[in-house]
Amino acid sequence: ELGWISKVHVNRPAVVRHAEQIKKWRTVKGNWQAAWLLKAVTCIDLTTLSGDDTPSNVHRLCFKAKHPIREDLLKALDMHDKGITVGAVCVYPARVTDAVNALKAAGCNIPVASVAAGFPSGQTPLETKLAEIKLAVEYGAREIDIVISRSLVLSGQWESLYEEIRQCREACGEAHMKTILATGELGTLDNVYKASMIAMMAGSDFIKTSTGKEVENATFPVGVVMMRAIREFYWQTGNKVGFKPAGGIRTAKEAITWLMLVKEELGVEWLTPELLRLGASSLLEDIEKQIFYHVTGFYALQHDLATA
Repeated sequence: ELGWISKVHVNRPAVVRHAEQIKKWRTVKGNWQAAWLLKAVTCIDLTTLSGDDTPSNVHRLCFKAKHPIREDLLKALDMHDKGITVGAVCVYPARVTDAVNALKAAGCNIPVASVAAGFPSGQTPLETKLAEIKLAVEYGAREIDIVISRSLVLSGQWESLYEEIRQCREACGEAHMKTILATGELGTLDNVYKASMIAMMAGSDFIKTSTGKEVENATFPVGVVMMRAIREFYWQTGNKVGFKPAGGIRTAKEAITWLMLVKEELGVEWLTPELLRLGASSLLEDIEKQIFYHVTGFYALQHDLATA
């Protein structure tokens, strides 16, 4: 429905002004803070996307995914029997089998997410992208994070973008598809809104801000625009599409602010792993440190917590 995006104009100064106000929001304290942090943990896609990934560090990541917070800390909060795990483990396609086997051996049902479709640049032929998606699903990935061709957005080829994402959605089969917009490379907030809409029209289960490899990753102005697109799409179609900010989210305070923003823009029903994910590789470490401090009153030393 190109009519939905043909006359879109985003008021950038107003969005930026709103984003500045978001940064000044007061964070919650005490038990409320601990509750928000545990909620954030359940929405994390615990990620390793490094060139030196090996089976051993993927296995270690999967163990951390099942036990994200130390058991004694959860007992102190009376949350040890609530089954708190991260939302998913995210790896490259070549490491999917390692992650699937590690999680199976650990006896948990955390889904494995795989990046695909020419991640992170998107500069590979469509046939290669589709083959990579199918292989990742074949290896056992239950979620696929594809990345769009930014050139199609920058040149206004909306129908071609729709068709590419639609074919990727088809290749995913039963797996959930998160579409990475790489917003730091789309030029304008108008393009961010339009690309969000096209991605949802083409069948994306989630729209995601960034690959984490761009110069500019998840920012509040971009988050606001994408969430407004999700809300508009829901009003128009009745379909709820998930949101995933990724890249540069490293502190517990930032995680809580993102959750608050989602609650403000989309409502409490979006505060579940089914509709919200936080893409992060180092965030969990800071969250666990904050919970350690909340429970003990002391700051954690290096040996107190397992490496996240």
